[in-house]
Amino acid sequence: MEKKEITGTSTEEMVTISLAEYEKLLGQGQQLLTQNVRISRLEKQVELLMEALRLSRQKRFGASSEKADAEAMEQFSFLFNEAEVLADAKAEDEDVVVVPEHKRHKGHEYTLDSLPEDVPTQVVEHTLEGEDLICPQCGDTMTDIGTEVVKKLKIKSVELVVEEHRYHTYACQTCNRENTQTPVVKAPREKSVIPGSFATPEAIAHIMVQKFVMGSPLYRQEQELKRLGVKLSRQTMSNWILRASEVYLTPVYRRLYQELLKREVLHADETTLQVLHEPGKPPQSKSYMWLYRTSGDTDRAIVLYEYQPGRSAKHPREFLNGFQGYLHVDGYAGYHNLPDGITIVGCWTHARRKFDEAVKALPKGKAKGSSAMQGLAYCDRLFSLEDGWMDLSPEERYTQRLEQAKPVLDAMLSWANSRTAAPKSALGKALNYLKEQWPYLTSYLKDGRLELSNNRAERSIRPFALDRKNFLFANTPKGATGSAVIFSLIQTALENNLDPYRYLTWLMDAAKDADRNDPEAVERLLPWNAPEACRMPQGKK
Repeated sequence: MEKKEITGTSTEEMVTISLAEYEKLLGQGQQLLTQNVRISRLEKQVELLMEALRLSRQKRFGASSEKADAEAMEQFSFLFNEAEVLADAKAEDEDVVVVPEHKRHKGHEYTLDSLPEDVPTQVVEHTLEGEDLICPQCGDTMTDIGTEVVKKLKIKSVELVVEEHRYHTYACQTCNRENTQTPVVKAPREKSVIPGSFATPEAIAHIMVQKFVMGSPLYRQEQELKRLGVKLSRQTMSNWILRASEVYLTPVYRRLYQELLKREVLHADETTLQVLHEPGKPPQSKSYMWLYRTSGDTDRAIVLYEYQPGRSAKHPREFLNGFQGYLHVDGYAGYHNLPDGITIVGCWTHARRKFDEAVKALPKGKAKGSSAMQGLAYCDRLFSLEDGWMDLSPEERYTQRLEQAKPVLDAMLSWANSRTAAPKSALGKALNYLKEQWPYLTSYLKDGRLELSNNRAERSIRPFALDRKNFLFANTPKGATGSAVIFSLIQTALENNLDPYRYLTWLMDAAKDADRNDPEAVERLLPWNAPEACRMPQGKK
């Protein structure tokens, strides 16, 4: 039998075994190695699952705010100015002055003293008469020496008004007596907002605002009106708002779209929408509502929604045809293949959110000093700098960013390149997102008008997402398109400090008598040309 000599670590030790025993030992070693690799792989899987579980619990039960907590601020301070932090801490220890504790009552934030000037005041006098005025001490009559004013708020239900139009007819009685041809003249008939309907601009505007601002579906409005004694079906209300959207609001939408493409800085976002009767698609499939809006560099804000059956990159390409400038977006790759004249600006809120999730996915007590916390601190530093530059001009902000923000960005990229993490872990996802989006995340340095995040678009998409929870879906693509137009006019009105109900009422009332094919007539209907009566009521100061 063949023998094998195995030499140990000491030159004096030597064991001779058979080839079969050697191969057996070798196999056991390979098996043990395989088991160790498998255990290591399973441990990594367990770690990822536990991380996902902690993050899921936090999202479900934890605070939804993404503001930096105390640990993040501490990491933030030590990461960028450790010496100064330590010096301040010592100074505080030396100069502490104890002030006796006292209580201060917080003033009431909500009072009736700040109501708009045009809110009517109904005065109710509470006086004493007759025997109640007799002085219990001497029996003389008491006189009024002062008044205590107590204000209360009264909210009335929807006011229903039937507008009865009476068109009079006139004839010449002289001609009638002389048996000549008698002229008959009728008072001119006012155009109906929807021919053959008893709808008014006020009624349609109310339904639109209730549905698209207050999130009240048509079936709830139908029930509310029924309780008030009005029988108005949801089908009729749907026909009203879609017809008004098509005839009166769409021309204004198209004019706003033309104006939007002329701007140099825009924001974009998208969210899902279910359309039940989409040709060629099952009812459960996802459609999309796209959002495009102006940035903070204008006092004539425009917010436009566009319905599309999918999320293909061709949709923003087609909508933005003719636009040249900067476009704020999130990390969706569909925006990254737009024409060369469009510069994509990434969103640091999304980058920060990744690191925030990575911190929240860590076991309790492991966040302090972690790579996730360091990444979060870099992001917070950038936002902190931006907060200090809010009141600067674009030119001044551009200069400050190059002087102060760019060094932070350079340090962060160097830091990120020196870190490693499992690709599927929360930290790994944060680092990968940061590196992949880096060219877009740093684009905001190119112009002082640009913003650090795409929060402006997210704030504008949120009203639609909230209302979607109430009406759940659109029935047809036509309904989805009409909803996009109505949402656009309402949100644009709000951005321009207009009351949506007053603006929509004024728009439809003025548009029914206007030539809607005349560009100048449509121009007069834009939000910034609305009369002062359409503006939001301003409270008393």
